[in-house]
Amino acid sequence: MKLMINGEEVQVPDSLRSITELLEHLKLDDQIVIAEVNQDIISNEKQSVTQIKENDRIELVRFVGGG
Repeated sequence: MKLMINGEEVQVPDSLRSITELLEHLKLDDQIVIAEVNQDIISNEKQSVTQIKENDRIELVRFVGGG
């Protein structure tokens, strides 16, 4: 399946169905990530039930520490 993630076209397995599965696939599941799908912000509680589909535009923002 083709997705647009942070402005880049990315090919992911068709078996991925949710934001949570996408984050696991991208190895971001152990981080705090804000997800936006087609300009809708998805709360952390809804990431596991929010379905993704071909050509979705997804923005992923993660927090990093530093100073």
